[in-house]
Amino acid sequence: MHNRKYLLPVIMLAIFETVAVTLWLTKDNLFYLFNFSYIGISISLGVFLFIRRYQYARRIVQLLVGLYMLIYLGLVCNENMQIEGFWYYLFTGVFEAATIHYAVAKIFGPLLFGRGWCGYACWTAMVLDFLPYKVPAEPRKKLGWIRYIMFAASLIFVASLFLAKAGNMERIMFWAFIIGNAAYYSVGIALAFAFKDNRAFCKYICPITVFLKPMSYYSLFRVKCDKEKCIACGKCKKVCPMNVDVTDNSRKRENGTECILCMECVRNCPKDALS
Repeated sequence: MHNRKYLLPVIMLAIFETVAVTLWLTKDNLFYLFNFSYIGISISLGVFLFIRRYQYARRIVQLLVGLYMLIYLGLVCNENMQIEGFWYYLFTGVFEAATIHYAVAKIFGPLLFGRGWCGYACWTAMVLDFLPYKVPAEPRKKLGWIRYIMFAASLIFVASLFLAKAGNMERIMFWAFIIGNAAYYSVGIALAFAFKDNRAFCKYICPITVFLKPMSYYSLFRVKCDKEKCIACGKCKKVCPMNVDVTDNSRKRENGTECILCMECVRNCPKDALS
């Protein structure tokens, strides 16, 4: 019974290894075996360290996965892993790189892991989470509509390049990745200090959430509350960076599709009512 708690990292690794082997064999490309095995091992390690109550478990995963995707895939391999890269490969009809990444991590993955991408793998949030405003100082603002403008703008940008028959598209996508990341970091850091909230960018600006939110509604892995243990102290709501009401087990709970599975609520619950 004592060892059953370690089943989760094993399950996580098994899921990623299944994806890794499947893509390796179907695409006949060894890269996919390395890519998804590495990510799976990194995430499983983080889950294991969290179970062992290591304080910086999630940060380790963020750095292992975020830096790998930003530096190796983005800068070294010249793959645009931002949303414009997804549109680019989608328009070219190529199921490679960003299209596979989005399918696994941001479109179908959330059915299992919810917004886990945002909590453990996003290279933008990887930096923002090191800023000083880990707990929102003010109530959530009604600015979520901006994400849809960003989403549409990314689609229009790539569609315009194709309609204009722009040359050297691969190079344009690479520079779009560089400039886009610089803009994301600048805006994200500015918003964090302006709103005293590290995750302001994720809540109001990030276009990826347009994919993540609807699928996360049906997520298999969710933080749940044991009502018999809960004393309604409100501490979980205070420490949640995404303003989620985890005491409500309904899928319609407040900001339910915003949960990034950071487990700060679980860590800080005085009665171990959350799991």
